[in-house]
Amino acid sequence: MLSKEDTVIGFIGTGVMGKSMAGHLLDAGYQLTVYTRTKEKAAELLEKGAVWSESPREVAQKADVIFTIVGYPSDVEEVYLGEDGLIGNAKPGSYLIDMTTSTPSLAVKIHEKAKEKGIHAIDAPVSGGDVGAREARLAIMVGSDDEAFLEVEPLLNLLGTNIVHQGEPGAGQHTKMANQIAIASNMIGVCEAIIYAERAGLDPETVLKSISTGAAGSWSLSNLAPRMIAGNFEPGFFIKHFIKDMKIALDEAKRMDMEVPGLSMALSLYEQLAEKGEENSGTQALYNYWKQS
Repeated sequence: MLSKEDTVIGFIGTGVMGKSMAGHLLDAGYQLTVYTRTKEKAAELLEKGAVWSESPREVAQKADVIFTIVGYPSDVEEVYLGEDGLIGNAKPGSYLIDMTTSTPSLAVKIHEKAKEKGIHAIDAPVSGGDVGAREARLAIMVGSDDEAFLEVEPLLNLLGTNIVHQGEPGAGQHTKMANQIAIASNMIGVCEAIIYAERAGLDPETVLKSISTGAAGSWSLSNLAPRMIAGNFEPGFFIKHFIKDMKIALDEAKRMDMEVPGLSMALSLYEQLAEKGEENSGTQALYNYWKQS
């Protein structure tokens, strides 16, 4: 078992979601060492007692369990398989948990490389955005060996309320693709509904009171539609990262010879927004596609 007294946890990536997630582990009493490209993003954690590491290599040398949540599959590959990466420097028997939304094939590759070194690699992407991370209510989708999952499950319970072991390595990432496909089309519907209500002369906040608890209800409708109405497009999840996710899902669907028209349409709309400078806005900024047209 991973006891608080003997376990050092590493955390790489303290952005919009990672900062809150790392904070929960620190608040639970674990020793925490952190690394992120921009040290200022870890300032709050360092003030609370986390220890700074200068590189993934240093995190690997200090920690028994390492969480990562970075931007793109290329970042994951560098953090795990690069010269100063985790696989080449982690202690045998340690646990590496990648919570980035990345490619299933890379998750499998990392697992295989880690296994050769006696290291446990787990893919555990999350859903719930900045609110879910802040309130420790994330959905966590896990791909790993059974024994590895059981060992780290208590730590995952500190970060989320819906932790499901989906299967072997890569299964977590495949599940996250299903999640993103569902969100992509739903976001179009949410935006169209709010724009329709506004153009019909209705109060969109009052409309939400009716439709968010009925058959149309969804996480995006309850959590992101109010931000749209308020003109708040700050990122709980960046458009640029959602575009990355949708492209991964589209590639995986093509490999399965599957048509995904809803996903394709959503990707096209978001790419148009990114071209207009919205890539660093939150995904709720899809609302602006109609406002700008």
